[in-house]
Amino acid sequence: MEREPNRLLQQLIAEADFSHKGLARRLNDLGAARGTPGLKYDHSSVLRWIGGQRPRDPVPSLLAEIFALRLGRPVTSEDLGMPANITPLDLGQEFTHRWQEGVATVTALWRADVERRRFLIDSTFAIGAGSVGAIRWLTSPFEGHPSGRGARRVGRADIAAIQEVTRSFGELDNRFGSGRVRSSVVRYLDTAVSPLLKDGSYDASTGKQLATAAAELTRLAGWMAYDMEQHGLAQRYLLQALRLARGADDHTLGSEILAGMAHQAIYIGQHGHALDLARAAQLSARRAGVRTLLASAHVLEAHAHAGLGDPRSCGAALHRSESAFDTRRPAEEPKWLSYFDEAYLSAKFAHCFRDLGEGERAVRQARRSLDMDSRYVRGRMFNLSLLAAGLVQCGELEEACSTAAGALALAGDLQSARSRSYAADLRRRLEPYKNERPVRVLRERTRELTTV
Repeated sequence: MEREPNRLLQQLIAEADFSHKGLARRLNDLGAARGTPGLKYDHSSVLRWIGGQRPRDPVPSLLAEIFALRLGRPVTSEDLGMPANITPLDLGQEFTHRWQEGVATVTALWRADVERRRFLIDSTFAIGAGSVGAIRWLTSPFEGHPSGRGARRVGRADIAAIQEVTRSFGELDNRFGSGRVRSSVVRYLDTAVSPLLKDGSYDASTGKQLATAAAELTRLAGWMAYDMEQHGLAQRYLLQALRLARGADDHTLGSEILAGMAHQAIYIGQHGHALDLARAAQLSARRAGVRTLLASAHVLEAHAHAGLGDPRSCGAALHRSESAFDTRRPAEEPKWLSYFDEAYLSAKFAHCFRDLGEGERAVRQARRSLDMDSRYVRGRMFNLSLLAAGLVQCGELEEACSTAAGALALAGDLQSARSRSYAADLRRRLEPYKNERPVRVLRERTRELTTV
């Protein structure tokens, strides 16, 4: 379809007496000044816009600023013949039926996130969106692995780069907290992964690998938003990661994403919804034949039961989790599942017993959880908090405060809203004993950490 020439832009360029090259240079310079470095537009770009092509955001708003300064009057993107794209407020909350719709949705989500769109920052968690996503994941027929016919050839190196970025940022996230790295992940998705999905040329085999790699990094970005307690945004990312995994027909990754969604639902107190998601994760884990994932899904079901105050159902789910874990075959499972080891499982057991008020069992499991990989700094903070909470429940105030001091010290070095919430939970649990000597000593020792 032939584009209509953009006569409004052509007229403004003539009025402002800009050369095409000069306008492009001003645009690149202003982009760098406004936090969008790396713009490389030239006179040919301006000719394409005059011919009717609309540049990607934030170019229209930058151009409007340039013309307004030159002409001495307000200029809008509409005046440039580049009306703003209308972004739906529910962007990312739908698990689309078709692959290309999914690509359009997830790439628009990345772009809106890079632009810090207010509706995403303020978005809230929607149970209905998660439920529909889980149902569509389980019931949608396999549509065939995606292929692309764009101009850019997608090769093994492109996919390896996404995988390495995911691994590297995942390690940084565990060491320093999501607040230090999430914006970089989202920018990479928008600038490097989006063009591959939208404009790439790839066959079904490469398409499957691309979909899986994009899903893994999108899941990580969602998990980071969850760690920052941006729950509506996190849910949108996890849903879109699930849709990408559907394109790859990757039930292993799908189960992991559903488990992450259940994890988030438990954290925000939506335990009934978490049960549904955990059971969907179990079905997907069975399809994949991965016992570690099945153990993960069962222990999340147990945690949801604990949140609902149902110790009997919790115990039964814990038994199923332990049975699945005992029959796992780590050498045959994805490397990214290596985090789910005995220490991690013990921490999940400790969460359940803490929430059921069973302090002695919580302490026993929390002690086991500390035999963990030292790279998981945030995880150690969580596990020390669990141990301290269990010790408070057991009346072991001195050891509880000593353990809490270690947890709070780690939290002070993390940019993680969840870490701050665990710290606040510890302080609440110790508040009834505020006049006891161990608590007073702890308060003095951690006075400079009161922001965590």
